[in-house]
Amino acid sequence: MTVLIEIKVPDVGNVAGIDVVEVLIQPGDVVALEQTIATLETDKASMDLPSSAAGTVQQVYIKQGDKVSEGSLIATVLVNEEASVTPVAAEQAALPTPVAPVEKAAQQSVAPVSKPVVVAIESSVMNKVPHATPSVRLFARELGVDISRVKKGSGRKGRILKDDVKNFVKKVMEEGIVATGAGIPSIPTIDFSVFGDTETVKLSKIKRLTGQNLSRVWLNLPMVTYHEEVDITEMEAFRNALNAEKAKGELKITGLMFIIKALVTAMQQFPSFNAALSADGEQLILKKYFNIGIAVDTPNGLVVPVLRDVNYKTINQLAVELAEKSEKARQGKLLPADMQGGCMTISSLGGIGGMSFTPIVNAPEVAILGVTRAKMQPVWNGKDFEPKLMLPLDLTYDHRVIDGAEGAKFMATLKYYLGDIRRLLL
Repeated sequence: MTVLIEIKVPDVGNVAGIDVVEVLIQPGDVVALEQTIATLETDKASMDLPSSAAGTVQQVYIKQGDKVSEGSLIATVLVNEEASVTPVAAEQAALPTPVAPVEKAAQQSVAPVSKPVVVAIESSVMNKVPHATPSVRLFARELGVDISRVKKGSGRKGRILKDDVKNFVKKVMEEGIVATGAGIPSIPTIDFSVFGDTETVKLSKIKRLTGQNLSRVWLNLPMVTYHEEVDITEMEAFRNALNAEKAKGELKITGLMFIIKALVTAMQQFPSFNAALSADGEQLILKKYFNIGIAVDTPNGLVVPVLRDVNYKTINQLAVELAEKSEKARQGKLLPADMQGGCMTISSLGGIGGMSFTPIVNAPEVAILGVTRAKMQPVWNGKDFEPKLMLPLDLTYDHRVIDGAEGAKFMATLKYYLGDIRRLLL
């Protein structure tokens, strides 16, 4: 006995409109359980979509360039009744269609989808998605336009055309110039090939959209960066002692774990740092939870996995969780839910070097902490110079929410805890 199983997009953290960048299966292919069948990409990360069933692909319902959301149908797979199916697939396939003879199933694999199913899908999509062709949708994405904001199309039956997207962009730009009182001149295009050999490499979507978000933040937030140095000599000695007690192969503790704990303790004393400004700028939303984002460098660009409920976790628990999420980030397996809900972000260049930098706030958060490499320095103690391990810290904050005095007090508090981590127990 064989069963036709539907493979759908799993829980991706309530993120809609995820781009399909690659489809790795076609009808007739034999897939194994957990085999990657498609690659999806959000504005923050790319992810491999594993098969939740093992069997023969009957129909593929997506193609490159499509947009999907949680529950979107990806493909149908014909499996033996005894085949291994993940619990997610079992839940998704609420009413699996039994197919008695295998010969009949093989015919179905090449037969077109029945007309009533297509009509039902089109009717559902038409109620939610703007009326536009795939080429127009692609054109809108390339311009960074949410096509759902183009309310009315000039084409037949209200279809959105490229000219409608262009007019929408012109209108937004004109309104922006009126609101700000000035336009920002664009950087002129230069043909660099006249000076020598060149090569054009397309940016990954993560880098493209990260750049757009950072530009938006830079233009909208009045940001201030406060620089400070912290004596972590005792903290480093304690960290080395902890790691010396660990068995061979056991996960070591890094200084970042202490910074995370000290940061959350300081945030508990300064609620404005654990907040978000409302869209109208009239209200401050104070968060009662403490989730910390950690910027991780990956081959596709910078991503920020979030460590949740840090105030309830130990140093060892945080080390394990960060190691797991960092590895997933480098493999491109982070889900959107893994990067949502952050209260404040840490961007650490300690493993690379540098003396200081100006991190950009990861809006809608209101502050970000930058960390660079610690180094031994002679520090005057009032009588003579002592060798101290000094850690540079860079705090950037949204000046609409946090003023200079509060920013300095926050950094002084963070410095107080890192200077003597025993105070975290008080």
